[in-house]
Amino acid sequence: MVESWSFLDTAESNFRPLVVIELAKGTKEETIEWFTKRIVDKKANGGAQLLIKPLVTENGVENIYLVGASHLRLLLGAEAVGLVKECSDNSMRTFTYSSRKTFKHFADDNHNFLTMAECQYIIKHELENLRAKDEKMIPGYPQAKLYPGKSIVRRLLTSGVLVQIFPLHDREELKKLSHSWYGRVKIGYQPLDDIRCYFGETIALYFGFLEYFTFALIPMAVIGIPYYMFAWEDYDKYVMFATFNLLWSTVILEVWKRMCAILTYRWGTLLMKRQFEEPRPGFHGVLGINPVTGREEPMYSSIKRQLRIYLVSLPFVCLCLYFSLYVMMIYFDLEQWALDYHKENESNFSSLMLYVPSIIYAVVIEIMNLIYRYAAEFLTSWENHRLESSYQNHLILKVLVFNFLNCFASLFYIAFVMFDMKLLRQSLATLLITSQILNQFAESLLPYWLQKRYNRRMKKRMCSKKTDMDLSLADQVNMEKEMGTYLGTFDDYLELFLQFGYVSLFSCVYPLAAVFAVLNNITEIYSDALKMCRVYKRPFAEPTANIGVWQLAFETMSVISVVTNCILIGMSPEVDALFPDSKMDLVLTVALVEHLLLAVKFIMAFVIPDKPRDIQMKLAKLEFESLEALKQQVRAFQTQLHFLLIHH
Repeated sequence: MVESWSFLDTAESNFRPLVVIELAKGTKEETIEWFTKRIVDKKANGGAQLLIKPLVTENGVENIYLVGASHLRLLLGAEAVGLVKECSDNSMRTFTYSSRKTFKHFADDNHNFLTMAECQYIIKHELENLRAKDEKMIPGYPQAKLYPGKSIVRRLLTSGVLVQIFPLHDREELKKLSHSWYGRVKIGYQPLDDIRCYFGETIALYFGFLEYFTFALIPMAVIGIPYYMFAWEDYDKYVMFATFNLLWSTVILEVWKRMCAILTYRWGTLLMKRQFEEPRPGFHGVLGINPVTGREEPMYSSIKRQLRIYLVSLPFVCLCLYFSLYVMMIYFDLEQWALDYHKENESNFSSLMLYVPSIIYAVVIEIMNLIYRYAAEFLTSWENHRLESSYQNHLILKVLVFNFLNCFASLFYIAFVMFDMKLLRQSLATLLITSQILNQFAESLLPYWLQKRYNRRMKKRMCSKKTDMDLSLADQVNMEKEMGTYLGTFDDYLELFLQFGYVSLFSCVYPLAAVFAVLNNITEIYSDALKMCRVYKRPFAEPTANIGVWQLAFETMSVISVVTNCILIGMSPEVDALFPDSKMDLVLTVALVEHLLLAVKFIMAFVIPDKPRDIQMKLAKLEFESLEALKQQVRAFQTQLHFLLIHH
């Protein structure tokens, strides 16, 4: 390790800017000096031991700083965060600096051993772990209190001194990735390994799931087209289609677990050990001692949190659900008005008017989902959860419950209260197609158009540069800092979750749902790739081993789809005619079939292993070798102790 780094030392022969730090305008000099000194200070002194350099523009030095690290520092950081890399014997092992020579493609002069995304993740980890020692406040800002162990970066963010931290794009690598990813229309797989190297595992896994889900929908779409064209009212054939759908929804989710295990093993995240979770940035409370870590940190009563959840958040969610149902009833009034209008006029215009209420309702649903999302985020933050995982779980639960009711309540009402299959097909088709069009516009087309307009203005200001590659580093930083911030995969997974609901819940009524889902997802792959590369700032890589709570959400939806499809089939005139004397026999038969299908579903989930056999063997081998290494260490310690006792 380098003995010492002087203040703002950039003596590293090839300083490679990886991360940008933007401070607020007018930030006091003593604050900048203290913060930058903590970044370059040695680890032994509580610093991050990174390299930092102010961004110099034509206007002089702005409050923007570039952060990098020496090759040695990044390798030690890779060990600290527990990165897993491929060894020369093709096995995956946790990287350690002492055994660096055993890893594939490692060389002391090979600075590409770690991907740029991994380097940026290491720097982010080191910056977030900069902690106050004996400081009581941020220098120059007495109102921004500090205490031993408090994250400095988080305090600077919450106090408004630090505007943002983001990783820089690699313009050349981004151009190559863009060309192979969405630069040309082709039939084939996405470059998931390249996406992972550039954006990290979390985003690569989302695109992997999107691609897999799209391919998994193709059999449903292929079977659905002839059912739609030739057997619209033949419920006997729909029984076969619905049964296939139920088995399909189980198989694709179980096979995805295996695909996910293959990908994450290859990327090394399947083996990464889960680190001890630190308190989330927004967590606040009275200072106390954590009984687990022994550190001083904010403490907040779990009783108070539970009271906030059950006395405020839960009633608010219930009120929102009631309002959603109220809006749904207004929609049915509009449907009745459109139907009456059509009966009176019997014209082409009146036929079109039949679809207007559903289109208006679909737009209202999207607006309500958006407003509720902000309210759910505020409430979940106000509940003051200590851990980020707990915060995310409560937020996802709130959003899923409301979105499920808001999007599907009208369909359940039409199917099981009004018993109007024709209106159900019409409403399902209209809601699905309208929501897909709105999502494509709001998530991709509009941001891309706004960003392109901004880029044109910036390039005119920057002496009319010809191409992106002509941009200087200062120009690139100034352009990227104004780009939108990618807020994560939450909304993307939510969109797929709702789409899965439209396809699986009422499949026997509208078989074409899978066709529209496939068409939407093909365009979604290209539009999402476009927004990642051109619209948003580059997000920090986040290692992950699976899609998390969304796997459970999709599995729950598939269980609900078993119930809805069985009831729909039981309501059909053909099935009803089989039980002319006793409706109770019909109900019991439907319940029996539903339970049998659920049993088959759970048996299939149990029989299909989550991980392929070869990966199970590799994991077992690594565990065995770890235990053997631990035993050898214990034996060596015992031998050394025995030797000391004899000579003493």
